[in-house]
Amino acid sequence: MGLGGVVLVIILSIAFQIIVFSPISPHLLLFPPLLATSANNNRLQAITKVGEGSVEGPEDMAVDKKNNGLLRAGEDGVTLLADEVDGSKIRFADDVVESTDGMVYFTDASTKFELHRWFLDVLEAKPHGRVLKFDPHTGKTSVVLKDLAFANGIALSPRNDFLIVCETWKFRCLKHWLNEDRPTEVFVENLPGGPDNINLAEDGSFWIALLELRSYGTDTIHRSKVAKHIIATFPWLCDWFVDLKKRASVVKVGADGSISHIFNDQTGKVITFVTSALEFDGNLYLGSLNTNFVGKLQLDRHQK
Repeated sequence: MGLGGVVLVIILSIAFQIIVFSPISPHLLLFPPLLATSANNNRLQAITKVGEGSVEGPEDMAVDKKNNGLLRAGEDGVTLLADEVDGSKIRFADDVVESTDGMVYFTDASTKFELHRWFLDVLEAKPHGRVLKFDPHTGKTSVVLKDLAFANGIALSPRNDFLIVCETWKFRCLKHWLNEDRPTEVFVENLPGGPDNINLAEDGSFWIALLELRSYGTDTIHRSKVAKHIIATFPWLCDWFVDLKKRASVVKVGADGSISHIFNDQTGKVITFVTSALEFDGNLYLGSLNTNFVGKLQLDRHQK
């Protein structure tokens, strides 16, 4: 066999590997223009590092790797509250919030892919996410919303009359009314990053951590099914195209869905890959999967 034949065999072998063993069945994803302002103010470079060296990848939650579902952690240990709903396994329980009436709302980011394969959900670009409700009085779990684009962070309004849920790879958040017969609506869209976790601010607004999922490379990949299959089959290639660990961004969104503040570290000089932002006592605390500290930003100096 000549050199040409060897090359052909190699190409066919790689193609066979990609077609047969690709873990996704992708849809194309055409991103809308980013309408939200994304000023590069680098204000996150002013954070104080809290507990540096004593934590590893502090995000927004703790995960028991032996269980996939809703967990309750207390002094007596960890209890599994729910691991399925309507016969469907809860594969990727992500964020959780408790209402004043005791109901527990939580996201199941993807019904197809687990935590360690979350990027495949983004590549496939099919809505596998959902919002679930656990009733502690009956022990029953029910589906509140389904067909969501990677259901990530979730938060309740100050009056507990609606939920805000983040759809990461649609770069938007939805508003779902709880006690009124009103349709679910878009709360904010065209965010300058994929919304991760969301928390209520002290003034009734919402802090949302954003993932850097947009770049020329990723936009190109999402326009090609072949490219998606290649990346899914050889996931180490993701590091060439995705800048998750190079920047950090957080936005504050008012109750009307308008963006009032954007804080970022555009070069990743101090902090990167911020996944949660929690306001407490005049400070904004930042969690990241790429640091060994919790970031602390004094808001009265920057929120003007």
